[in-house]
Amino acid sequence: MNHRVVVTGGAGFIGSNLTDTLLAAGHWVRVLDDFSTGFEAFLSQAKGSARFELVRCDLVAEDQRLAALIQDADTVIHLAANADVRFGWDDPKRDLIQNTVATHNVLEAMRVTGVNRLVFASTGSVYGEAPVIPTPEECPFPMQTSLYGASKLAAEGFVTAYSEACDLRATILRFVSILGPRYTHGHVLDFTRQLLRDPTRLVVLGDGTQRKSFLHVTDCCRAIISLLDSDRRCEVYNLGASGYCTVNESIAWICARLGVSPQVEYGGGDRGWVGDNPFIYLDTRKIRATGWEPTYSIRQAVEETVDDLVANRWLLNRPTDP
Repeated sequence: MNHRVVVTGGAGFIGSNLTDTLLAAGHWVRVLDDFSTGFEAFLSQAKGSARFELVRCDLVAEDQRLAALIQDADTVIHLAANADVRFGWDDPKRDLIQNTVATHNVLEAMRVTGVNRLVFASTGSVYGEAPVIPTPEECPFPMQTSLYGASKLAAEGFVTAYSEACDLRATILRFVSILGPRYTHGHVLDFTRQLLRDPTRLVVLGDGTQRKSFLHVTDCCRAIISLLDSDRRCEVYNLGASGYCTVNESIAWICARLGVSPQVEYGGGDRGWVGDNPFIYLDTRKIRATGWEPTYSIRQAVEETVDDLVANRWLLNRPTDP
């Protein structure tokens, strides 16, 4: 079945890759993006399709436009968010407004128009420092450790409430960190930028022992599309690769890809910043039971990300975040 899909945040890293994948599969796509973090250049391929439309829209400031922009769709994939955990405390309202309030505005537009199929991009950060590893969907939530995770958990609460009251068919996906072409923030970009500027020295936040799981954006997009026809009232899935790597292992892969051997300087401690979870590894048996499987290893995802950043150095030369 071909769908008429609205993708919020469709000019971003995941959103633009998803848009290309949806179009290739024959779906109609309208992207909503305010370009605060997305790039029109990411949509150059999509613009060649007659089934693609791009609308500049701020989900918070222009919430009254949303009903008109989604009313002819059958599915909304809500990806728009502030996704960089590290800088939450530089502007404590940002996660609340861009993640929780924006999600509420999308849900309200869906209620008003009767569009009743939603895919919501949440995060494994909602588990905080999880008491169970690998972490299953039913794991009890500990204390929240980041404003980002707290804002996404609050947004999940609104999604489930609207699903209960408004016959909304919602799929909530809790992602690990996503890597791949068009990647715009995170440690692989930070390390690649540093090493291209000075291949003799690498400064690392934390002690390098942090254990992280990553997923290639192609596998992420495949998972989203595989769930478009779900008619379940509200279902939550973890989304990630098999296993995990240490930050030190990822450093070795990045250095090998770039052909450099820097002196590594550590910031100390097992956390790089407030909210940095020292061990992230999600149990993905539930989504695998639907037939989805990742096709990239974590190492392949890291290496392809480095290659893409080297080929698109304008992504490295942008002003850094606060």
